[in-house]
Amino acid sequence: MSVIYILLSISIIIAVVFFIAFITAVRKGQFDDSYTPSVRMLFDDELVKKQPKPSIKIKKD
Repeated sequence: MSVIYILLSISIIIAVVFFIAFITAVRKGQFDDSYTPSVRMLFDDELVKKQPKPSIKIKKD
């Protein structure tokens, strides 16, 4: 039973360390993306795929 308490305390300590590292990275601006929004409008056309032409042709009289 004491092993469970040791493992639980170690896992909580590791989780807190990773949370502090994440908060530090966010505050330093590591996740800020200032380049993509400025060029996104240039590549919008590439995201739209062309519609295939229908294979059934309608005859007009």
